[in-house]
Amino acid sequence: MAEPSLSFLHRPAAPSVTDPWLLVLMHGVGSNEQDLFGLAPYVPANFHVLSLRAPYVMGPSAYGWFEFSVDAKGERRIDEAQEAASRQLVAQTLAAASRQFKVPAERIVAGGFSQGGIMALSLLLTQPALVQAAMVMHSRLLPQVVPLMVPSEELQGKLLWLSHGTQDNVIPLAAAHQIRDLVKTLPVAMSYAEYPSAHEIIEEELVEAMGWLKEISKRVDE
Repeated sequence: MAEPSLSFLHRPAAPSVTDPWLLVLMHGVGSNEQDLFGLAPYVPANFHVLSLRAPYVMGPSAYGWFEFSVDAKGERRIDEAQEAASRQLVAQTLAAASRQFKVPAERIVAGGFSQGGIMALSLLLTQPALVQAAMVMHSRLLPQVVPLMVPSEELQGKLLWLSHGTQDNVIPLAAAHQIRDLVKTLPVAMSYAEYPSAHEIIEEELVEAMGWLKEISKRVDE
């Protein structure tokens, strides 16, 4: 992809697939594109899989979508300029991948874990024309994104997988409940699940999330 884009790893869809889907994965802060690319063998064969590398260097082989800090009162502050720039880079990369792999927006899923899930959710809520669905794992909703949300009618027919660990000590379960409560007010078809886990993707969650991908791709293509 010659246009401005992020570094990524690619697992192609099976050669026999005539109308492939595209799953774009975004890792958590302090990780890299190798992390969620480990999910690729489990993703249904009718999907291309792109695992993106976030643009901001946090350390050796460690990247983030935006920097943040937590003050003494527990209040979180994010670098809003970095978040906005990352969201635009992801949008450009998605659009370029859509053209490169000849996959229309109605067959694209943006997915992510932790900070990557923030990006996937933000993209769905602010630029839904780019995707059909979002897969958001162990993540949170940025208050800065809420004023940027499109009118709810533009989310009609969109899909969301939302999962979280009941023992998550990095992003509390309440963050998932906040997303769930917001999405319930929107015309988005949501699949919500909680797992007895910490800040990690356990096998049960992986199997059920991949089943959701298979189900939505079959349902939308029918």
